[in-house]
Amino acid sequence: MKHTPIDYMRLYDELKNGQTSWTPVWKELSAYLAPTRGFFDGQQPGQGRRIDHKTLLDSNPCLAVEILAAGMMSGLTSPARSWFNLSISPAEIEEAPGAREWIFDVKKCLEKTFAKSNVYGVLHGFYQEIAVFGTAAFLLEEDRERGIFCRPFTVGEYCLGVDEKGKVNQFARGFFMTGSQLKETFGMQVLPPQIRQEIERGNTARFYRVYHMIFPNPAYTPDKQDCLHMPFSSVYFMEKNQVLRQSGYRSFPVIAARWEVKNSSDVYGKGPGWKCLGDVKMLQKMQKTKLVALDKSTNPPVMVSTSVQGEVNLLPGGITRYNGSTDGAVKPAYQVQPDLAALENAILSVRDTIRSQFFADIFLALSSQDYSNKTAAEVAERHQEKMIVLGPVLERLKNELLDPLISRTFEILAHQGRLPDPPQSIQGQSVQVDYISMIAQAQKSTEVSALIQGVQYASALAQTKPEILEQVDYQCALEEGLEALGVAPALLKTKHTVSDGDGLSKE
Repeated sequence: MKHTPIDYMRLYDELKNGQTSWTPVWKELSAYLAPTRGFFDGQQPGQGRRIDHKTLLDSNPCLAVEILAAGMMSGLTSPARSWFNLSISPAEIEEAPGAREWIFDVKKCLEKTFAKSNVYGVLHGFYQEIAVFGTAAFLLEEDRERGIFCRPFTVGEYCLGVDEKGKVNQFARGFFMTGSQLKETFGMQVLPPQIRQEIERGNTARFYRVYHMIFPNPAYTPDKQDCLHMPFSSVYFMEKNQVLRQSGYRSFPVIAARWEVKNSSDVYGKGPGWKCLGDVKMLQKMQKTKLVALDKSTNPPVMVSTSVQGEVNLLPGGITRYNGSTDGAVKPAYQVQPDLAALENAILSVRDTIRSQFFADIFLALSSQDYSNKTAAEVAERHQEKMIVLGPVLERLKNELLDPLISRTFEILAHQGRLPDPPQSIQGQSVQVDYISMIAQAQKSTEVSALIQGVQYASALAQTKPEILEQVDYQCALEEGLEALGVAPALLKTKHTVSDGDGLSKE
């Protein structure tokens, strides 16, 4: 079947036009909350980014963003602790010979791959982007040395498209490459004649605009294994549809997540930055008002008598000469007595509002409270109560960030032959992912509370009717509670080694 040639430039322009109503807000968010992020107005590499410090008089909003990014990093995908578990579905298959060992080996392989790659560094910037702009994305590709490699993007640099279910399945971006980079990456033979001539003349440092698009492949053929017939097509091209490279992906390689979307037709999301942009602007204006008031109170406007000789000297100890005996030569035009205490209290109130919008008060709760007289369990429970506020955000990030990240990494490592071969007993079964990060465990902590209340209720009834306790399966309660707390299953003994009341093992 012959396919009609695709106008890649037209597809790129269609996706780019979908950002028209979003870009003005993104620019404001970048100016007030993330001055080092964002790519707008055709910026080129090597150009310095001007930060308007006359506008950014208070850095607390930027600090709140940093706290949220660091909190999400440690609470959701911490490099210092395990944040996911794997299992086989259905659960009965997991008892097959070699199944548990294979699951453990695969998990360790994934964790080592994440640790060796740049994924954690990219994720920190990812959380900053999604908090401020509501949308964040990066490209997850194969790497021969480290297994995977992540290419981060910033807002305004890329465009997205979604399918009928609201799932991101299209990606496009425009970027710049020098002549030498084009030659090294794509080869001289595919470059336009004028660029080849420039490179041959030695002009290799000039920048040229290149476009990259990833979209569902209309020529996808399951029976064919070559890159041109994969589910997703990848095309690098230049102006006038000059194709530099065409290949494909077995799965959508772009990890794109939205903080919040109102309906399935929304391509981009809205985050905390959208909600508090007005507060941030107000805070900067209030800081400017306070500085003006301080300036006027310490250096007020003055009235100068016509009898003054020469210029007025307002420096400490300065002398101003004038011809007069009664009226002052220089005096304040009016008295400035600003209520700085009330203004400072208003500023602190706005700061607190902004910090709460970015959940900074939640992530800093442990460091700002005195837990010296509490047990470790009480500290953990108090922390979980505060972290559970982020539950709805976790669910979206689970679907659009964590699941695709693990799934695509698993696929890449399997294709590279880096994963151990599964035992014959579990081949063809699906692998399930369970998240055990700090925020995920906060959601599950309610299960532990329910179990404890249930056991306590049964114990209270047993005071009058002891045989009730025989109906409570304490072993099951223990297993469910430990699972909810994220404790490794290896902590429990297998059923045939559980000891009886005399301390003897029994089958």
